[in-house]
Amino acid sequence: MNIGFEAKRIFQNRSGLGNYSRNTINLLSSYYPENKYILFAPKVTDLYTIPDSAKIITPKSLFSQFFKSFWRLHQVAKLLSKNNVDIFHGLSHSLPYGIEKTGIVSVVTMHDLIFLRYPQYYKKIDRNMYKSIYLSSCQRATKIIAISNQTKSDLINYFGIDPGKISVIYQSCDHRFYDRVSEEQKSSIRLKFKLPAKFILSVGTIEQRKNQLSILRALATGNIDTTLVILGRPTEYIDQLNKFILESGIQKKVIFLHDTTTDELQGIYQMAEIMVYPSFFEGFGLPVLEAQASGCPVITSNISSLPEAGGEGAFYINPADILEISHAIINLLTDSKMRDSLIKKGNANAELFSEKLVAERLMNLYNGLKQS
Repeated sequence: MNIGFEAKRIFQNRSGLGNYSRNTINLLSSYYPENKYILFAPKVTDLYTIPDSAKIITPKSLFSQFFKSFWRLHQVAKLLSKNNVDIFHGLSHSLPYGIEKTGIVSVVTMHDLIFLRYPQYYKKIDRNMYKSIYLSSCQRATKIIAISNQTKSDLINYFGIDPGKISVIYQSCDHRFYDRVSEEQKSSIRLKFKLPAKFILSVGTIEQRKNQLSILRALATGNIDTTLVILGRPTEYIDQLNKFILESGIQKKVIFLHDTTTDELQGIYQMAEIMVYPSFFEGFGLPVLEAQASGCPVITSNISSLPEAGGEGAFYINPADILEISHAIINLLTDSKMRDSLIKKGNANAELFSEKLVAERLMNLYNGLKQS
């Protein structure tokens, strides 16, 4: 089978949608190498090395190379038949216009509709653009993959999508998080980033929805004398964090990191005492799964899709309750039995999202569509 993929995020996004896209290609090529995976990428970078069973299609004309978004949305459909594509999968919210006229089966993965739930975080022009592209892609797709039941519910409620058109297929995380890092590697990572012997970790883009400020407030409220490492791409929200850090006098207890490699992140998870993820809303919440696979106990929100991601292997809190977050951190730092139990349950939960299971679910979906 020749399976085409919209591959922008694979080469341009270090986290989030990029991780999902790269993991999808990696696990499919690993478990089903007999297929051909054709990546339609407006731009290729050194962020990803394609497997042997994959090839890349890029813009050829000067016009297409200059107007990459136009190529991705309006010209890719014309290239599918020429490349003998049997199924096309839009990995991040969109399908090329015109694919519905080709007779080629199409799948689109929808991660979330956060721009509709929290419009205040987005410019009006961006909201309108996202809604137009996302809704059109859902309507034109043969099948929609939602990465959680939360996302499926939002597609039904906001877009009026027929529930029968949506399949929930959870994502996996990079297989490396399931492997253990050597003490030498940990020492090297600790030295590179000047990490203390003990620290609390928060992973994710530094933005208001991720709610890192509440972690800082919880540490101050509980007088918790442990360093917090905030790892993620900064946005203007970091100004609020720095203001609180300065006012609280905890500059020496907070470390900001970003652009770490997967191997480095793997080691950082395994060195952390706790990973705290009090997000207000997620399509899935991949850092929860990454931390669990790494053997790091997780504190996360009791709302949105996060209980789906964390299962029985996470300590759940109300993300708006600073005192509750503080008590959860103190409990896990001081109660070794609770911590060990959570690590064990987290490992068990992470196994439910293994690459093999996710690959099987994706391939079963493709095969079912091809035969219908």
